[in-house]
Amino acid sequence: MKTYTLPKQSDWLALTERPALNQAGLESTVNSILELVKSKKDKAIFDLTEKFDKVKLDAIKVPEEQIKDAIKTIPNELQTAIQLAKKNITTFHKAQLEADSKVIETTTGVKCWRKSVGIEKVGLYIPGGTAPLFSTILMLGIPAKIANCKDIILCTPCDKNGTINPAILYTANLVGITAIYKVGGAQAIAAMAYGTETIPQVYKIFGPGNQFVTKAKELVQQNGTAIDMPAGPSEILIIADKTGVPEFIAADLLSQAEHGADSQVILLSDSQSTIDAVKVELDNQIKLLPRKETALSALNNSRLILLDSISDCIDFSNLYAPEHLIIASENAENYTSNIINAGSVFLGNYSCESAGDYASGTNHTLPTNGFAKNYSGVSVDSFVKKITFQNLTQKGIRTIGRSIEIMAEAEGFFAHKNAVTLRLKSINNG
Repeated sequence: MKTYTLPKQSDWLALTERPALNQAGLESTVNSILELVKSKKDKAIFDLTEKFDKVKLDAIKVPEEQIKDAIKTIPNELQTAIQLAKKNITTFHKAQLEADSKVIETTTGVKCWRKSVGIEKVGLYIPGGTAPLFSTILMLGIPAKIANCKDIILCTPCDKNGTINPAILYTANLVGITAIYKVGGAQAIAAMAYGTETIPQVYKIFGPGNQFVTKAKELVQQNGTAIDMPAGPSEILIIADKTGVPEFIAADLLSQAEHGADSQVILLSDSQSTIDAVKVELDNQIKLLPRKETALSALNNSRLILLDSISDCIDFSNLYAPEHLIIASENAENYTSNIINAGSVFLGNYSCESAGDYASGTNHTLPTNGFAKNYSGVSVDSFVKKITFQNLTQKGIRTIGRSIEIMAEAEGFFAHKNAVTLRLKSINNG
């Protein structure tokens, strides 16, 4: 990690830059995959899975028997851990449910209200390569069920033997996923966006993935399929004062660095001694990681920055808008009122980012790459749409009718005006 000492505020913006990904030819490659699936459907899925994943599938949909067999292989300890996480995530997300709004009489005879409706068909994408993210099934499947989505399907890549990680199957079954399909990459996004003979079309797609998955989500959104949010490599920013624990801080930095070589981790502090101690801990801890090489690559994209004050650290963080923000301080709650751009915030020395990733209850599907400035993480709201209603009586249309006529005429929409005029004449004529 490169260290920066008291950089000028004019240099901060450059220090917030994320690692640049090589995307040469990415869009054309993904577009060709999307078009192939759109036209060839299941055949394209079989062919592309064989091409990219080196496996020849017998079937795309995972049969019930395979799911039942997988469940039997999950150790009791892991089952208990997943069930605890499910309980906490459910508790937190259930509290987000909104009752239908009360009827508001905006003026005499004009009543308006709104209700929330679960999106009927949603698709979840779950990576299954070097890190099968069964925890993401909890983060997406639980709020989808709470929102009362009717159909919740899941796509995830299989291994060279054509099987899916048992923990993914167990967790999907636990949260009530409708159907599971053995397909990954951009072709999975295409299948959910356009539908095939086997995989149904959905109205909104959720879930993380590599740059091919991310680009596919971006492109299908342009064609009318909603997605959860723009996505990029994982990231964390830690603000630490002299009361932060260097051992914990280093562990949290490495927890994100092991996600991928293109991940980024940043430490901000007003204490040089804290930064120095964290450097030592990073060197010691990284040697013990199975994903050491991945973490080392991520650290090459990462920064240790000494600033004048914690106030400056928070200002820098708001400019960066991190996916995850940890305030490693015994006084962390004193700083929360000034945090305006962050996906999820972890307060104090014992609030590790891993807690949010797995079992505290908050959602770990969060905006990256600075999108925390204008996007929220996934919640129950992500799976619902709001429908407004209005009911006008004769008195209501008489009350606001003339104003509507004047405004419609001023905009040149005489048919709009006439829709009111006819009703007013009807009322006046008895």
